[in-house]
Amino acid sequence: MNDRAATRARWVLEPDMVFLNHGSFGATPKAVLAAQDRWRQRLEAQPCRFVAREQKALIREAADALAAFLGVRGDDLVFVDNATAGMNAVLRSLAFASGDEVVVTDHLYPAVRNTLHHVLAGTGASLRTVELGLPVRSADAITEAVVAALTPRTRFVVLDHVASPSALVLPVQEIATACRAKGVPVVVDGAHGPGLVDLDVAALEVAAYVGNLHKWLCAPKGAGFLWAAPELQMQLHPPVISHAYGEGFTAEFDMVGTRDVSAWLAVPDALAFHAELGGPELRRRNRSIALTGAQRLAARLGTLTGGPDALFAAMVTVRLPWPGAVDRARAEALKARLWGAARIEAQIYAFAEALWLRLSIHAYNDLDDVEQLGAALVELLQQRN
Repeated sequence: MNDRAATRARWVLEPDMVFLNHGSFGATPKAVLAAQDRWRQRLEAQPCRFVAREQKALIREAADALAAFLGVRGDDLVFVDNATAGMNAVLRSLAFASGDEVVVTDHLYPAVRNTLHHVLAGTGASLRTVELGLPVRSADAITEAVVAALTPRTRFVVLDHVASPSALVLPVQEIATACRAKGVPVVVDGAHGPGLVDLDVAALEVAAYVGNLHKWLCAPKGAGFLWAAPELQMQLHPPVISHAYGEGFTAEFDMVGTRDVSAWLAVPDALAFHAELGGPELRRRNRSIALTGAQRLAARLGTLTGGPDALFAAMVTVRLPWPGAVDRARAEALKARLWGAARIEAQIYAFAEALWLRLSIHAYNDLDDVEQLGAALVELLQQRN
């Protein structure tokens, strides 16, 4: 068994497919799934002891391990099911008044945009969307565009750290610094951040940072986190109010009724697995393959990537040369054709008046996977023509 096959064997991925879409839902390795199962077995062996007497301390221990990885204090961090749940916790806890504005970009994750529409409905507050488009020129251009949208009415800026449709790594720290100088707090949807980019949450100096752990850190599904600056914590409540209401930030989020917390408790095992694969070296390796693969794919298709290399990590977008209508239905149909013809899983978005393929690379991928993707796309394009 070669190194690539040995690495892939550490996951339960189907052996006869090319999986280039780790970014959508992640993929949890066997060792982490086994750790999760051990926690489930311990819970069910004596449920009353576990839930009533042990669970709280165990959650805090896991939170401390994650906090060390993120460069923050465990007391400022809570677990949530996923980034969408965390963003709901933040945005639905805030009060908005008539005339307030929330600044976002056109790369905002659709679920977060929906949450903002729900939260702002009937308040008289509004969204101001910064149109970045795709491709983009530079990090400075992004920062300048967001800062230019700030007004005396701006209450918050809500940013993706790594934008889902474009894979762009936004210059969050630079934007946050500029916003802070104008007295505007920044809330970050870091769904793709942990495990994909080098991440020091404290250094960003934002008001809140929410992230997924099931994606690039390969924790079980149902593991996400919310970090909040101390001055914001007393305003925040989980979407489900339960027994610990009013007892403080960590107490409220740690106990939201009876639930399976095994995904949270397996996070230290996911962190250990990430470190075993190399941690920073793994992230650099994945990014290198993604950038090289994306450039080759763009050259083969006669198109371009979504921006300069400096704005990408181990996910890169490549414009597809499909003429005609651009909409979600067409993107989904093309994904289905790619799977049906070649058993290749890759994300395709309709965005900025074009179809874009988002290439995701993790430890079990190499350039051969991207070559197979390129050949399959060329064949599909020829069939269309």
